[in-house]
Amino acid sequence: MKRILGDAASLAVLAAALMGPSFTAAQAADLAVAPVVYTKAPLVDDWSPWAIRVRAADVFSSSKGKSTLFVSENPGLNSPESSLAMSSAVIPVIDVAYFFTRNLAVELDFGVPPRSTISGTGLLDGLTIGKASAFAPVLMFQYHFTELGRFQPYVGLGVNYTSFFDVKAANSPASVLGTSHIDVGALQGVPGGPYMPGTASVTGLHIGDSFGAVAQVGFDFMIDRHWGLNVDVKKVWMRPEYSATAVVDIPNVGAMEQYISGSAHIDPWIIGGGVTYRF
Repeated sequence: MKRILGDAASLAVLAAALMGPSFTAAQAADLAVAPVVYTKAPLVDDWSPWAIRVRAADVFSSSKGKSTLFVSENPGLNSPESSLAMSSAVIPVIDVAYFFTRNLAVELDFGVPPRSTISGTGLLDGLTIGKASAFAPVLMFQYHFTELGRFQPYVGLGVNYTSFFDVKAANSPASVLGTSHIDVGALQGVPGGPYMPGTASVTGLHIGDSFGAVAQVGFDFMIDRHWGLNVDVKKVWMRPEYSATAVVDIPNVGAMEQYISGSAHIDPWIIGGGVTYRF
């Protein structure tokens, strides 16, 4: 320690000699013993309001909708327990979230439009209706729970808009329960039977666009500051109006057109898993 102080004093004297008489001995002494002061830099909050998630999602539904079947010669063909069912599909989904605060966020969610086969239920069971693709973006408002460390669950409510496109009727004959309820006697002017079985095929199909509510629950499990794993479950209330034209062929009677319309309660579940990236 004495050696260090001695070296410092020597350097001070040397500095005084180089700087001339204006550099006093007192100033040299101050230079020798002045402490070095370190100031800690202020902390920078690098939190970003943006997040993106990529998932694989299974979209599936259980139809509970109602249809009404009309044929001008026989109003008794109503089938209030029939509807449309859509086949399930696994699709890639991407969503972009913006956080107003660390807890409140808005999310826009959209995926590759699934191509689904549409079939009948109830009295239309067994009848292939057709195929359709659906573009269905979802806008969610979310609350994120951030007090649990890496595990960050969230809940959300939002709205869905579904637009069906590339809709094609199956035009494939099939025996269905509804055709056995046709009052052939009424068609011939004598109501009361007999009731004859037959086959039906859908030759025309239209599905309207729909708006519906969405409920959501999910979580992110953060691996580090940027990357995490995500699990997400949504329930979508999807109620499109639809209409179709079917040709019913009854033995010994012939073919006749039958008009189908109703509101399909498709109401799919969307269950997915993937990765989260926080900017």
